[in-house]
Amino acid sequence: MKVLVKGAGVAGLTAAHELVRRGAQVVVADPRRDAAAAASWYAGGMLAPWCERESAEQPVLDLGIGAADWWEGALPGHVLRRGTLVVAPARDRSELARFASRTGGFVAVDAGGIAELEPDLAGRFREGLHFAAEAHLDPRAALEALHGELSANGVIFDTGTPVENRFDRVIDCTGMARAAADARLRGVRGEMLILRSREVTLSRPVRLLHPRIPLYVVPRSGNRFMVGATMIESGSAQPITARSMMELLNAAYSLHPAFGEAEILETGVGVRPAYADNLPRVEQSGRSITVNGLYRHGFLLAPAMARQAAELAFERSEARELAHETDG
Repeated sequence: MKVLVKGAGVAGLTAAHELVRRGAQVVVADPRRDAAAAASWYAGGMLAPWCERESAEQPVLDLGIGAADWWEGALPGHVLRRGTLVVAPARDRSELARFASRTGGFVAVDAGGIAELEPDLAGRFREGLHFAAEAHLDPRAALEALHGELSANGVIFDTGTPVENRFDRVIDCTGMARAAADARLRGVRGEMLILRSREVTLSRPVRLLHPRIPLYVVPRSGNRFMVGATMIESGSAQPITARSMMELLNAAYSLHPAFGEAEILETGVGVRPAYADNLPRVEQSGRSITVNGLYRHGFLLAPAMARQAAELAFERSEARELAHETDG
């Protein structure tokens, strides 16, 4: 079966992987020559279904639980299974209690437990939550590695516009680019920073709770940290605002004062596609299947959506072959 996958972000690449695994011939089409143009490029890379359940519906947890295993199977060595640490200043203790009431899969830790998990945060927080089963990866390294793995397995990447009727199936994973054809989609703007600090070491993503601007800090290689992210109901991809930058920097400083001396290596803005309920969709119309609405859960939910899309594509193919055999 020949399949055209439209879009080379995390949704498109994971769909292509699932299709190839099932034996399809795949072409991935995306006019963008640079992966940095995709919203996936600005993701945090947190595979944190229990933490996300705090502000998301149950399907996000159900669909996301297997994400770390999927990524480890697809890209061995890229997944870091060190859990997530959630902390809050003493004045925001109620935020920690609220977070705990809406989630599961954690162990409450005291100041000593926090210091054991993250020595550089010793003495800074009295209480926290450790979600030991969660994981993270570097989304940029993962996207590049998955692109390379797909190329090595015969996937063709096309920056043009392939003729769709030459394919048995078309899977549309174009995110916000599909908004003109799907009025249900809206854009949710997320802003982030990449900082470099040689004075702070973290082993896992740390979430700092705050009633106005919750923050997460995700460690990456080379003393770098991804700091994010705002969630603004806007489809604008204009550069980060001064207000957002100040809020993110202030929150990072609250996590550890050494971030006040960090270098700002990069700022970024990604516009995430979302439906009204903030849940993703895999939908079919004739030969076409769409995967969209991953919202802020791209790397977490893309594997489950990719499996659904591939299964749907092959189910229809098998049904058609059975019909032909019956007619014969």
